[in-house]
Amino acid sequence: MAMKATTQFSPSRNDSNCTSDSRISQVIFPLLYTFLFLVGITMNSLAMWVFFKISSKSYFIIFLKNTVISDFLMILTFPFKILSDAKLVSWVLRGFVCQVTQVVFYFTMYISILFLGLITIDRYQKATSPFRTSSPRSLLAAKVLSSAVWLAMFALSLPNMILSNKKKTPRNVRKCALLKSEFGLVWHEIVNYICQLIFWVNLAVIVVCYILISKELYKSYKRTRCTGKASKKTVNLKVFIIIAVFFVCFVPFHFTRIPYTLSQTRDVFDCSARNALFYLKETTLWLTSLNACLDPFIYFFLCKSFRKSLLDMLCKHRAVSGLGAQGKNEGDDSDETPL
Repeated sequence: MAMKATTQFSPSRNDSNCTSDSRISQVIFPLLYTFLFLVGITMNSLAMWVFFKISSKSYFIIFLKNTVISDFLMILTFPFKILSDAKLVSWVLRGFVCQVTQVVFYFTMYISILFLGLITIDRYQKATSPFRTSSPRSLLAAKVLSSAVWLAMFALSLPNMILSNKKKTPRNVRKCALLKSEFGLVWHEIVNYICQLIFWVNLAVIVVCYILISKELYKSYKRTRCTGKASKKTVNLKVFIIIAVFFVCFVPFHFTRIPYTLSQTRDVFDCSARNALFYLKETTLWLTSLNACLDPFIYFFLCKSFRKSLLDMLCKHRAVSGLGAQGKNEGDDSDETPL
């Protein structure tokens, strides 16, 4: 029975004989991640600096702040991946990447997905109840919910660190699955299915919410006629930003992740198929990483307080103090339109 289970759940037995094109994995992808790191660390450092000058007086701001923290943590994992993939450091760092930073990367990815789903729900509530205000009790509930998201994802991710407990050698650190215990492979596959569920549920929530929001805005447009035309164009642009982030950054990876995980945990693919899935996974994973660079644009277009604070900072040397956001915004801190 034990031998049968090991055969079913095991990294591919022929990995040592299955080689891939090192130019792609050691040169191209490290260069692509270097670009993302330089752009992302700059944009998200600026976003974090701006956001923490804004008070947390709405669900919207609370969720956005959590998103920027998640994106910043994700970006901090990029240098480890760059150095490890480019083989510029010893194999010991590769073991650290498999056990820690790679887990943190996925941990922050799904936190971002969850918070973007919560932001969309908040925008739908704003569309249907534009004069809704946030009470201290409701703000506390939003903070508790945010903490619950972090704790739940941490509880899912921590075993992936602990169960990568096989002795690290120059040979087995080449494939992270080789470091996992038998139960570690099972847990890794279970977590992948849970994360798939998280993504598709959030994608469904976003699509449904924006369909309902569009209906509300179309009703408003019909009432206002000509005066609503320009507003309608602006709203359509904002809908496109959110949908584009999900479909460009997240959908390709989630179509790829299940077969790739099976190629790592079960001996069901030949060498050429495993290599194809690896390159497809790495390409779609880079698109997922691109999310950390696109989110600041979402902050800028959706959050009035963020935009005004940023413009105030950029224009200080011109003595344009009237653009400051603190103490001058009332209500929701989002744009005039519910999105």
